[in-house]
Amino acid sequence: MRITVGITGASGSVYALRLLENLRRLGVETDLVVSDAGREVTRQECGAGQDEFAAMCTAFHENRNIGASIASGSHPSDGMVIVPCSMRTLAAVAAGFADNLLTRAADVCIKERRLLILVVREAPLSAIHLENMLKLARLGVVILPACPAFYHHPRGIEDLTDFVVGKILDQLGIEHEIYQRWTGERE
Repeated sequence: MRITVGITGASGSVYALRLLENLRRLGVETDLVVSDAGREVTRQECGAGQDEFAAMCTAFHENRNIGASIASGSHPSDGMVIVPCSMRTLAAVAAGFADNLLTRAADVCIKERRLLILVVREAPLSAIHLENMLKLARLGVVILPACPAFYHHPRGIEDLTDFVVGKILDQLGIEHEIYQRWTGERE
């Protein structure tokens, strides 16, 4: 299995780093592309930079390199996850505005009918945001808000992060045990 991961400038880059860690641990190959704003936010939130990115993926692609392999439908891929997905990136994908490698790779997923998951991270949502999400959902794009659950009694940020990452892995069809699933009401 090979998955493309995109990181944008929305807050929540911890989800992307944890997803990459789990995909590597589970033996999934990854292509990674990070927007300029994504680099800055990830540095501020997690202290991660270029070296950490390169170490976490199979192939790292510069966002300006529109000629990279992931810009083509002929590149073998099982789908893409944009995590976190900014509202700017959401709007660009919804409009088919592929002005960089990240949005082009998402555009390729849509045109090739491959799985595309957008882990949106914004609150509150405007009508424009919701309309863009609805437009993409109607095309088969998975809109997965970064909304952790609390039924599993999380003990910290890692448990909350793992819940969202587990939901991403579920959508990718990858078996995992990184969060406690709901088994019914507790007595």
